Amino acid sequence: MSGTALGFSFFALLLALLALRVPIAIAMLGTGIAGYVTMTGWGPLLNYLKTAAYARYSVYDLSVVPLFLLMGQFASRGGLSKGLFDAANALIGHFRGGVAMAAIGACAGFGAICGSSLATAATMGQVALPELRRFNYSPALATGTLAAGGTLGILIPPSVVLAIYAILTQQNIAAMFMAAFVPGVLAALGYMLAIAVYVRLYPQSGPAGPRLAWAERLRAFRGVWAVLLVFVIVIGGIYSGLFTPTEAAAIGTAATGALAFRRGLRWKELVACCYGTAEGTGMIFLILLGADVLNVFLALTQMPAELATWVSQSGMAPLLVLFAVIVIYLVLGCIMDSLSMILLTVPIFFPIIMGLDFFGLEATDKAIWFGIIALMVVEIGLITPPVGMNVYIINSLAKDIPMRETFKGVIPFLCSDALRIVLLVFFPILTLGLVRWLT
Repeated sequence: MSGTALGFSFFALLLALLALRVPIAIAMLGTGIAGYVTMTGWGPLLNYLKTAAYARYSVYDLSVVPLFLLMGQFASRGGLSKGLFDAANALIGHFRGGVAMAAIGACAGFGAICGSSLATAATMGQVALPELRRFNYSPALATGTLAAGGTLGILIPPSVVLAIYAILTQQNIAAMFMAAFVPGVLAALGYMLAIAVYVRLYPQSGPAGPRLAWAERLRAFRGVWAVLLVFVIVIGGIYSGLFTPTEAAAIGTAATGALAFRRGLRWKELVACCYGTAEGTGMIFLILLGADVLNVFLALTQMPAELATWVSQSGMAPLLVLFAVIVIYLVLGCIMDSLSMILLTVPIFFPIIMGLDFFGLEATDKAIWFGIIALMVVEIGLITPPVGMNVYIINSLAKDIPMRETFKGVIPFLCSDALRIVLLVFFPILTLGLVRWLT
């Protein structure tokens, strides 16, 4: 059997293991080890494994992972989400559908200091869902809004998944964060526009809330100025070159921790934050090790290189190839989480994309552009059936609402997602403009 055929065979085995619900880290590690042994024997494998973990975990850029995770834990457990929602609701809650729009705005703000879609959905669901119920929002719109809003957790930088992509493809993390900013803002605005259209078609689904006096609005905004300051310091410091992403993560974590303690975080909850960070870091790092072993095996088989060569010589239009990749991501998103998809597919898809010409983009611009598109697409998987993780999280908070109602409620947001992906594909300047301006 040729190396390429062996690579495809073991990749099929990996997908079979994932279908059997084997954890992604174990599936990749086991498949990589079995394939490596088949190709070279036990001796070369053991020689590689003796330094593989150290080589991966000693990468300085990976230190942003536990820092951003800890910042997210502080934000989730420190009560920062309620202030963000109250401020957004005070500003736009009096419009038809305004409370749902406020939930989207709060999700965007919370995502800027959290970096996790699942945590954003869970935390904002607890804060915003009671208010949406109180104002008699339809069950579909209320839960659909919160499920979709949760995806902003990693679309708005900083983003752990984006940092991992940058490390895998040897791109600058700060540049990736810059590139994600405009698409992330477009995502939030697109979701608000989807709500505005929906409530005009179905007026009873999203009634307007009361209009607050300016004094009450200012009082609500006083509760979030510190959170906004943390975001400006972290993201502004990265964009201006004042901080490296790791330094910004450390400063942001310290500032978010101080805010959480100011809002009532206790030592017992601090221990829980540290445990949560350790669990998340351990999971991500084990997946990274499994991905490294699998990628070394695939490199030995030459499968990614052969596949990239075949695609480039097939005469297929580059955009057709890109949209095929997007469809594959949408299918995988129904059964896998975003980080697992990035780690599993980037070693295969990245060489293919880099071997094609898209609008005359240079290699670095192409890598950044594709990374943002991939990030946007994999996040759509969190709200698509049959396994939209954000939908399950929101429904665990609203057990009386049928799952089909929530999936019905995310349809307007999926339409917004589709339009945004098309814009990002055909107008790379939306992704690359800020990067070129600031660098």
